Parts: sequence; C-alpha cells; structure tokens
Amino acid sequence: MKIDGTPYRSVWVDDDGWSVRIIDQTKLPWSVDLLRLSRLDQVAHAIRSMQVRGAPLIGAVAAYGLCLALRDNATTDAMERAAVLLAETRPTAVNLRWAIDRMLARLRTTSEADRVAIAYDEAAAIADEDAAQNEAIGRHGLELIRDRVRPGQPVNILTHCNAGWLATVDWGTALAPIYMAHEEGIDVHVWVDETRPRNQGALLTAFELGKHGVPYTLICDNAGGHLMQHGKVDLCITGADRVTRNGDAANKIGTYLKALAAKDNGIPFWVALPSSTLDWSIRDGVKEIEIEERSATEVTTMSGRAMDGSVMTVRITPKDSPAANPAFDVTPARLLSGLITERGRCEASEEGLLSLYPDYRI
Repeated sequence: MKIDGTPYRSVWVDDDGWSVRIIDQTKLPWSVDLLRLSRLDQVAHAIRSMQVRGAPLIGAVAAYGLCLALRDNATTDAMERAAVLLAETRPTAVNLRWAIDRMLARLRTTSEADRVAIAYDEAAAIADEDAAQNEAIGRHGLELIRDRVRPGQPVNILTHCNAGWLATVDWGTALAPIYMAHEEGIDVHVWVDETRPRNQGALLTAFELGKHGVPYTLICDNAGGHLMQHGKVDLCITGADRVTRNGDAANKIGTYLKALAAKDNGIPFWVALPSSTLDWSIRDGVKEIEIEERSATEVTTMSGRAMDGSVMTVRITPKDSPAANPAFDVTPARLLSGLITERGRCEASEEGLLSLYPDYRI
C-alpha cells in the first residue's frame, strides 16, 4: 500500500541485506518513523510496546527476530531461547506462535552453518505469503461489498480497531476488501471506531484510509449501535487475533458489543483473517483464549497533538485511579455472518472452516 504515493510494506529487510525495517506505529499519525531493528531484544521490544501490532504482522516480525538472533548465535540452544522470548511478548494473537513454530520446524533440522540463510528465506516466505493471502481475502470480501451497492448511495461499512495494511505485511484483512472496492470505483464509506484505549482506529485506520483516499468518518466507540439502528451501516467487517476451530473470534476489546448490536439490527457482521490466525486446538474461545491484560496507564492516559503542534500524553482520570485493561474480547461464532479467508468465505463454524481447510478434519 502507499503513503503519499510511496509504496510500503509494514516490515522489510533493509538495504544492508540483514537488518529489518518497520514503521513505528506508536508515532503515527504524527510522523512516519522508520525503525531499523538489528537485535533480538529490539524486535521483542517492538512487539511488546506495539511499535508493530496486528496479529499477522507480529508473526512476520517475530520470524525476522529469530533471524537476527541466529546472526549472533546459531546454536540450537540459543535458537530455542530466542523463540521462547519472542513467544512471550504477546499472548493472545496466535499468529505469533504460529510463525515461530513454523520457523523452528524448518530450522531444527538444519546445520548451524546454514541456519541464518535458511531463516531469512523462511521469514521472507512468511511475509510474502501473508501479503498474498490478504490480497486474496480482499477479493473474497469484495463480493460482499458489491452485493450492498445501491444506486446513488454509498456502501457504509463499520470496522473496529485497525485491520489494514499496518496490521499485516500488506493489504490488511478487514480493510483489504474496502481498498479493492474503492479501486473498483464503488462508492464506499467507512465508519471508523476510535478503539479505546489505544485509539488504533482514530490513529491508524484513519491514517491509512485518508492516505489512500477512501472516504471515512471517525466515531466514538459507543456510536456504532446508534448508527445501525438508524440504517446508516450496511455491513460490518473486522479482523481477528485468533479464531477457534468452531469459529469464535478474538479481536480488539469492544468487537463483541458491535457484533451484538449488528445481530439485533440484522446487519451482516464478517470477520476477515488469514489461515495463520486459526487456532485448531481450541473449540471454546470464551473459555480457552488467553486475554492479554495491558497496562492501566493505557486507560488512564491519552496521547495526542496539542494545539501548539507538540505531541503529549495527559491524564484523563483522577490521580491514582485504578483501571482494568483487557485488550481483547471474544465474539461467539453464533453472532457472526461468516469468515473471510484467503481460501474463500465460510460459515463461522467447525464444518464451515473444514469446508475450506479439510486437512484439519479429525
């Protein structure tokens, strides 16, 4: 995708052929800062601090993190320790563990002399496959938007958090069909949830859509139900950080409430995801998915640009106010219209998923 006409991916190998570049998402939209990562600890910090975020992207970045670790020490013991460190940075998004396991499966049977080169090849394959899968998700989701086209009226789509190209290697998941609809000339408009407490919608989704020229309107998180009641939402599409075998979807906190409102108002609610987001080992998302609890300061403070142009963080609660900060919630499969994957669309159920991924039938 592009920023001011310049094409970017969200992670790439630098011109030196070994260090890794990312866009520091904690600085968006105030500035586009390109960070160079050259050590394992820098990668772990980037994931933990959300300089990179989004389930597919952190998997790809973690794969490159293992490459950097192997440059320093390619022994099996060191590789396994690096894998554990990376896996512990974020607990909810399954893509992180998936990417590390895929890297280890490839590398454990290789010699130390060959490991670094093979690791870079595998990490590049993970990144390229993610971009291709998200492009395919866009094509499959585009049909849903085409079906909602009405003469003289925009197709109004509501999304939550950021599931665009900044959350993946390229294209995005939930936003990929929207980008394709826009490129096709469909009159599409996006309702962008602010997505408290980190405001990924207000900061990142708004940034992406604006830079690409897609019409959007930012709304507070509690406005979606009202808009649905008054016929101003045609379709909801979100991403996911983990989808269970039976179709339950873990996504940014607040997704569950939007799905409830959509169900009550008869509005289609779809979840877009690549296969790396599927967790075939879990059947009950509410009971079994570990929900990350992040720092209370994300709730008690807020960052933004002051009227003088400076970027600052301010407290928005009484001093020493306690706060809880679950980062995700789980939307049960029964509330979803279906899933959009790189292999096509399906019902949010075990049988629906198995119709696209028959190899996982047990």
